[in-house]
Amino acid sequence: MTRLNQPLGGNEMPRFGGPVTMMRLPSQETAEGLDACFVGVPMDIGTSNRPGTRLGPRQIRDESRMLRPYNMATGAAPFDCLQVADIGDVPINTFDLKKSVEIIAEHYRAILAHGAIPLTLGGDHTLTWPILRAIKERHGPVALIHVDAHADINEHMFGETVAHGCPFRRAWEEECLINDRVTQIGLRGTGYAPEDFDWGRSQGWTVVQAESCWHRSLVPLMEEIRERVGDAPVYLSFDIDSLDPAFAPGTGTVEPGGLTTWQALEIVRGCAGLNLVGCDLVEVSPPYDPTGNTALIAANLLYEMLCVLPGVSRA
Repeated sequence: MTRLNQPLGGNEMPRFGGPVTMMRLPSQETAEGLDACFVGVPMDIGTSNRPGTRLGPRQIRDESRMLRPYNMATGAAPFDCLQVADIGDVPINTFDLKKSVEIIAEHYRAILAHGAIPLTLGGDHTLTWPILRAIKERHGPVALIHVDAHADINEHMFGETVAHGCPFRRAWEEECLINDRVTQIGLRGTGYAPEDFDWGRSQGWTVVQAESCWHRSLVPLMEEIRERVGDAPVYLSFDIDSLDPAFAPGTGTVEPGGLTTWQALEIVRGCAGLNLVGCDLVEVSPPYDPTGNTALIAANLLYEMLCVLPGVSRA
C-alpha cells in the first residue's frame, strides 16, 4: 500500500527550512492520484483598491510551515486518510484578467477530472467565479457558503463585468449556484444604497450581516446551514477580509467590525459532514501584513478546510 504524503515535520527539518509548499508537503505537477490538493492563484489584477494579493499564495505557504498534521481540537487526521499534495500555481496572464479567468477555469477542469478536491490559495476574489464554472461542469450547481465583508455581487466595476467585486453575480448568471442554499456571512461596512445587501436576498440567498454575529458563537448558525444544505455539493469561499482588521490587516479592502478568528474556526469546523467539493481562501495581501499574521491565519483556515473534507477521520 502506498504511504500517504505527510507534511515535513519540525523535528526532521527546522521550521525555517525545507520546501516552500503548503505545510511543507510534497509537490507534484498535476492532481493525478490525489484526494485533495492545494493550488495557488497568484492574482491581483481584479483588485479595485490596494494591490498585493498576487503575493498571497507564496506568503500563505511560507507561514504554513508552523502547522502540524493533527488537529488537536477536532481530532481530525487528514493525512492519515487522504492523499494530499501541493500542485503549485495557476499560470495566469498577469496582463489580461479575462484571459486569466479562462486559464483558471481550464486549470480547475483538469484538477477535477482527476477527482481531487481543490483547496485554493488566493489571489483576489475574481478567481472564485471561474472555479465555480469548472465545478458546475463536474458536479452541477452547488450550495455556497461565502464568508466576506462584501457581497461581491456587483453588476460591473468601472464598466467591467470581471472584477473581484463581481464573482457571485457572474456565478449566479451562469447558474452555478443552488439559490436557496447560498449563505453569505460577515457582510458589513458602508454602501452606495440601503439595499446593497438585498440583491442576494432577492435571489433566495441567506445573508447574515456581521452585526448579527457580534458577541455570539456561530455554532448554531452552522447547524442551520448544514440542515439547509443537506447532501448537496457545497463550495466554501472565505475572504480574509471577513475577519476584523485587528486580526487580519493584510488585505486590500478592510472593514471594521468583522468576525473573530474563533468565529472563523467555528464556521469552517461547522462544515464537517457537508459534501464539500472545493474551498478557497482569498484576498491575503502581504504588503499590508508586516507581521505575517494574516497569512498565518489564512494557512490555519486552509488546514481546517482540509480537516472537514469528506472522508477525513476523527479521533
